[in-house]
Amino acid sequence: MDLEARLHGAAPSEHPEALRLWLRMLTCTQLIEKQVRAQLRTQFDTTLPRFDLMAQLERAPGGMKMKDLSRRMMVTSGNVTGITDQLVAEGLVERLDVEGDRRAYLVRLTPAGREQFNAMALQHEQWIVEAFAALGERDITTLYRLLGKVKEHAQQHGLNPLETAE
Repeated sequence: MDLEARLHGAAPSEHPEALRLWLRMLTCTQLIEKQVRAQLRTQFDTTLPRFDLMAQLERAPGGMKMKDLSRRMMVTSGNVTGITDQLVAEGLVERLDVEGDRRAYLVRLTPAGREQFNAMALQHEQWIVEAFAALGERDITTLYRLLGKVKEHAQQHGLNPLETAE
C-alpha cells in the first residue's frame, strides 16, 4: 500500500490539502521510478544509480572528480566508488589522474559508455513522456510552473540539498 492509500482511509478534513498533495507527489514519483528501474533492468541490464552516474558524466565531457559526482548525485562517495568500479570494469567509464592531486581522480565516459548512455537516455525520455501521457501539454506546463514555485519557496526557507550531501 502506498503512502497516499494509507492516508485515504482517514476523513479528508483530518489532513490539510498540502499533506494530501505531498503524498500524491510522492506516490507518483515512486510509481514512475519503479517503472523506470524495471525498464532499465529489462532493456539495458543496468540500474538507476548507474544511469544517473552516467548522466552526470555525459554533462561533463572532460570528466568529473569523484567528490563532485558524489555531491551532484547526493550520495556518499562510497556509493559513487562502487558504481564507478563496475563501470570501469565494463569499459564504460575511465579514471584519469588529476594533475597536482595524487589522491583525486577524474572520471569520464568512454566512447562505448557515451554510446550506451545515449541509447538509454533516448529510451528514458520516452518512458517519462509516457508516464505523463494522461496530461495535456498545457497541464504539464502549469504543473511545472507550480512546482517551480514550491521549489523556489523551499530553497528560500531551507537548505539546498546539493550543499548538504557528502
